[in-house]
Amino acid sequence: MKKLTIIYLSNGGNVEVLANHIAKGAKDSGAEVLIKLVSEATVEDVINADAVAFGSPSMDNNRIDQQEMQPFIEKFKLIPVNNKITGLFGSYGWDNGEFMEKWISLMGDYEFNVTESLTVNEAPTNEQLDLAEEMGKKLVK
Repeated sequence: MKKLTIIYLSNGGNVEVLANHIAKGAKDSGAEVLIKLVSEATVEDVINADAVAFGSPSMDNNRIDQQEMQPFIEKFKLIPVNNKITGLFGSYGWDNGEFMEKWISLMGDYEFNVTESLTVNEAPTNEQLDLAEEMGKKLVK
């Protein structure tokens, strides 16, 4: 059984909704899922998973959250993750979702293998929720 860890930060609840739908998709595929707020997550949660998904809203200057998510991701600068299968997801309000391209690039620098990403403007649509479930399924194939 594959193990997926989902770590996220959500301000208005949109990223949390996506996280829950990603988890549903992975569980429907028979995977074991661990879902945590970034404030509660540990490096071991990432290392011990077959795949990982990170979620953050777009914040200042088209970046992921700088208070909790960025410092958590930076822990992996010196920790080998061996091209771990990774999904990134998030929401934005005013910046056209440009933060996702920056985030994908950053994760590649830290040797995460980003195979899936999903960005939504404000609240996800039903179609985007379906895409989130598909992401969960693909991450645990």
